[in-house]
Amino acid sequence: MSIGTGVVLFVIGAILAFGLEIDIPGVDDDFIGYLLMAVGVIVFIVGLVLLTRRRSAVERTRTVNDPGAGNVTERRTDVDPY
Repeated sequence: MSIGTGVVLFVIGAILAFGLEIDIPGVDDDFIGYLLMAVGVIVFIVGLVLLTRRRSAVERTRTVNDPGAGNVTERRTDVDPY
């Protein structure tokens, strides 16, 4: 979702920066367009990083052989986000 949001922000920013000539007193549409384009690139990159990172899961099993002592087995697995 963040990749699509980044693309949409970039496109809206490009339209404001290069496609429209709006005269609103006190508002610079070129600056807002460039700002939206920069934010769109940042959101896109963050989305890619979150998409490609791996998740890890930890499973712990406790086996009690003796009431006073116990064995702990820990198994780590890497889980792909897909």
